[in-house]
Amino acid sequence: MNNYWNKIIYKIGSPIYDKFFNSGIFLKARKQIFQQIQFNNNQKILFVGVGTGADLELIGHSDLDITAIDYSPDMLEIAKKKFKNSTICFLEMDAQNMDFDNESFDYVIASLILSVVPDANKCFSEITRVLKPEGKIIIFDKFVPKNKKLSLPKVLLRPIIKVLGTDIGRSFEELLLNNKNIKVEEDTPIMLNGMYRKLIIGKVG
Repeated sequence: MNNYWNKIIYKIGSPIYDKFFNSGIFLKARKQIFQQIQFNNNQKILFVGVGTGADLELIGHSDLDITAIDYSPDMLEIAKKKFKNSTICFLEMDAQNMDFDNESFDYVIASLILSVVPDANKCFSEITRVLKPEGKIIIFDKFVPKNKKLSLPKVLLRPIIKVLGTDIGRSFEELLLNNKNIKVEEDTPIMLNGMYRKLIIGKVG
């Protein structure tokens, strides 16, 4: 898993991405993530790894101040076409090295990004860096279930699946150890027996 390889993977996968990750159980999970969150037009909202804009389809975005970034130009182009008449600011950018000032956003939404970037710790640090002191991070992603080890079949499959651009063996608890200035306000299993989770995170102090 590296940035160059991820661009290739998502160039190949972008035309069919929505068929898998914006339908069925994934669409149901995305709806569950956003149904209780009320954004308002006084807030600055960042979507990290926006992909084809699947999350954007589930919120009333017309009056919101939204910035959406992705490293894949092919995925980003699909999102731009979906929202060509919106005020959303789409930017091609690496989530591991964002070009935003500290404490810029009220909300940072990170769906299915921490499991695909080469360096999840660096990405998570960047997400917390750009979050305002009273802001919230919303994460929907796959992690090793809390207090469990990766099963032997998944241990064997992990290197193969990494070639496809994603990691099934990342631990959110390990990410927490490297980021001390945050607090988990919600941690809800969403699908596949807790492999996919919804997390809402705020800053400490």
